[in-house]
Order: sequence, then C-alpha cells, then structure tokens
Amino acid sequence: MIARRRQVALALTALLAAGAACQAEGQEPSGPAGHPAPTNTPGFTLVASGDVLPHSSIIERARFDAGGKGHDFRPMLAGVKPVVSRADLALCHMETVYGENGRYTGYPTFKSPPEVAKGLAATGYDGCSTASNHSLDDGAAGIGRTLDALDRAGVRHAGTARTEEEARVPTILRAGEANVAHLAYTYGTNGFPLPQGQPWAVNLIDENKIVADARAARAAGADVVVVSLHWGTEWQDAPDERQLTLAQRLTAARTGHRPDIDLILGTHAHVPQAYEKVNGTWVIYGMGDQIAGEMFNHQRVQDRRGNQSTLGRFTFAPPARPGERWKVTRAEFVPQLFDIDAGRAVNLNQALAAGADVRAVRDRIRDVVLSRGAAQDGLVMGR
Repeated sequence: MIARRRQVALALTALLAAGAACQAEGQEPSGPAGHPAPTNTPGFTLVASGDVLPHSSIIERARFDAGGKGHDFRPMLAGVKPVVSRADLALCHMETVYGENGRYTGYPTFKSPPEVAKGLAATGYDGCSTASNHSLDDGAAGIGRTLDALDRAGVRHAGTARTEEEARVPTILRAGEANVAHLAYTYGTNGFPLPQGQPWAVNLIDENKIVADARAARAAGADVVVVSLHWGTEWQDAPDERQLTLAQRLTAARTGHRPDIDLILGTHAHVPQAYEKVNGTWVIYGMGDQIAGEMFNHQRVQDRRGNQSTLGRFTFAPPARPGERWKVTRAEFVPQLFDIDAGRAVNLNQALAAGADVRAVRDRIRDVVLSRGAAQDGLVMGR
C-alpha cells in the first residue's frame, strides 16, 4: 500500500512539474491577476472549490515549501491553478481563521498562517466564503486577522465581518459584464458564542435572513446571487434532510418570476456530495476538502475521502430579456485530490491522462456527484 501511494505521488509530482513548465513557457496567455485574456463573450464562467482546512501537517508542508522562511501555499494549489485562473470569477472556502507571530495550530481549534491568503490569490481566486464552524476558533480577533490578510492579498470575502456596516453590505464581484453577489452562512460555530455585542460577526444559517439578504443584494445591483452554505453531516456522502429541505426552500424563493438565488455552493462534510438542479437552480451539496491533512472519521478510522473534492464550473449567459435571470448554460464538475504524500492538490482527470493510478478515486467522486440525477440535467465532468 505504501509503495503504491509513493508511485501515485511520483506520477502526480511529474504531472505538476509538467504543468508548471507549460505555464512558465507562456503557453497559457492571461490577463491581470493571472486570469485569461478577456474575450468578447457577454457571459461568464464561475469556478468554486471546497474547504481550505490547514491541519498541522499542512502548515509544516507550507513551511517546508517556503524553505523554512514563512509559509508558501502556492505550490499546494499549482495543480488546479489552470482551472481556477481561467475562470472569470473563482470562489474558494476559507474554513479557518489566521493566527499571528508564528502561533499557528491545527485541529481542533485552527489558527492558520496568513500566507494562505497569498496562495489563494496567486492561484487566481477572487473571493472566499469565510463563515464556518471554525470562524470563532480565535474569537473576533481571529476574524479580523483573517479578513485583513485577505484584503491585503486582494481576495474578497463573505460570511464574517469586522464591523456591523461590513456585515450589512453584500459582497459584489465583477464577472465579465455581470455583478455577482457572494453571500455565505454556517450552521454553527462549534459551541463558541458570538462575540459580545457583535451578533453580526458570523452569518448563521437562517432561511428568512438568507432570502432577505439575497433580495437586498439584488436591489444593490447584483445580476447573479451565489450563496455559500457550510452545512451537512460530516463524512456522509448523501445530503442530509436539512440540506435537502433548505435547498428546496431557498431555490423556490422568488421575487416576481425571478429566483432570488442563482447558485448554492456547499461545504463542511469533508467528502464530496452530490450536485443537483433544484427548482431550476444548481445546488452543490458539498464540494469536499480542497486542502486538508490526514483525518479520522466518526468511527475514528483514517478516512482518505477527506482529501477528495470537486471544483464546480458554471457558465452563465445573460438574460434574453430585461428582468429575467442569468442562466447556467453549462454545468461541470472537476474531480480533485489533495495528495498528502506529494503535498499537492491535483486535477484527477489530468493526473489520469498522465498515467497516475487514480481511476478508482476519480470514478468514486464522479458516482457520488451524479448520484441524484444531475447528468440528466446536463452536468458533465470537465477537465
């Protein structure tokens, strides 16, 4: 088993090196911030990915990649940079808060190096959801440090806030010709109470609030409203009853004939979950962990599914008539693995093409993603 894992890691490392060489040779022309050169198409593509959850081993790997001087998370994400940076808008999920002065910790209360933000920016991410069960692992100070670091890196954020005004104003990003609002919420904060006098510090899942926020974002000029939800049952492939019920209700919310929410992105479960079109709106119940160390499931068994995830990619087209919604004309998922031995996130379809023994993992992720009939609604596996 160990020998096989090493062979896979070597194949994946070779794939990453080849990809980096192609980029270095300028074979992927890009515009500002690593994004592709602009096109004349009026639509846009949105890419989203799962939880960034730096355990202690991940922190140590980033320190090694930086040569012992700080932390460098860019190499970990180099394998998915081509997918992320080509999107008009790329969204991640920053599950943990950042520490300071070298005081960084993994499970159970996370404080990650702020250099994570630089790694996300260098990969091409435009924004991150930050509402999670770990949002209050270091209280309000942790939220402040995290959002400050994301601001310095040029990465927008949604779901936590430093001030009441910041919590009130929706995060709106530009994607092609569209204004896209990004809203984010979590089921809870691991029992940590909201900071005294700051009930707005972390957005908690509340159906009425989410719909009201979506409508406010639309009134503020959003053409598309994307909602990130930190929800679900850990280590469970299938969405739970609360996910299914909330997805039904949120996608049914309308103002006139127009849905209030255009896309739902799920995180938290540690494993990939299904994609499904609900009331005409795409829902990803769970993307899985994009970056994570070795973990143990509820049975205290090491579960390598915790290093499997997907990237969702959606192509939006403008409305045919004023007042109608922007429509998803193409929906894709890209299977991904965080290879612990190599310390790298890997696009599994590219790894398979390069000869890595990852077909079983790739196929398992595909089967879970399609388990609720998404293929019949046009979801395809992308490269």
